[in-house]
Amino acid sequence: MSENADRHLDLPFATPVPVPDGCADECCAEANPSSVAGVPKDADRRAALSRRVRLLVAATISYNVIEAIVAISAGTVASSTALIGFGLDSVIEVASAAAVAWQFSGKDPEARERTALKIIGVSFFALAAYITVESTRSLLSADAAEHSTVGIVLAAVSLLVMPVLSYAQCRAGQELGSASAVADSKQTLLCTYLSGVLLVGLLLNSLLGWSWADPIVALVIAAVAVREGREAWRGEHCC
Repeated sequence: MSENADRHLDLPFATPVPVPDGCADECCAEANPSSVAGVPKDADRRAALSRRVRLLVAATISYNVIEAIVAISAGTVASSTALIGFGLDSVIEVASAAAVAWQFSGKDPEARERTALKIIGVSFFALAAYITVESTRSLLSADAAEHSTVGIVLAAVSLLVMPVLSYAQCRAGQELGSASAVADSKQTLLCTYLSGVLLVGLLLNSLLGWSWADPIVALVIAAVAVREGREAWRGEHCC
């Protein structure tokens, strides 16, 4: 990292920095995310945004606990590495959201910012390592995943729910100037992408009998998790 980037990490709630080149839109946050208009100075507004982040985090945790239980259970029954990996991603997302909840439960959220980001990053790496091992084992052993109606329905529902939660938290975290809140919203957005990839893999396996699609999809999930883990560790996120 550059010297300037290091300084930004030390001051996660510092004065807004210019939007870096290469971002798709204005919703972009590096180690020091900020809205285009700037981080609000009004204490009441910041308090309201903090409450909003806590509520969105609570909603994310609740949904992902249910998602994890259903996905892991269905994946175990169907011997689906991708579905189990999706469920474990939900567990990781709960850990990520819990880290943000912990950060905003204190009187000085800014002081806990970097720790929360590190927790999110490590969570991604742990997920990627597990999925890679299991997917490789599945490919080498030629274990075929079975059809899972529950998994298909779950992936479709998550594809609808997750973008809403992600967008709302991204906007609140960006305006508040919290890199960890934006990072956690990116974790939720990742779940949207994974839901789509999982849905395609499960349908290919069920409709065309392409059993290899399941572990391949799982490896895609692992690759994305590594990328997101690196961004969280560095404090670089764009919504």
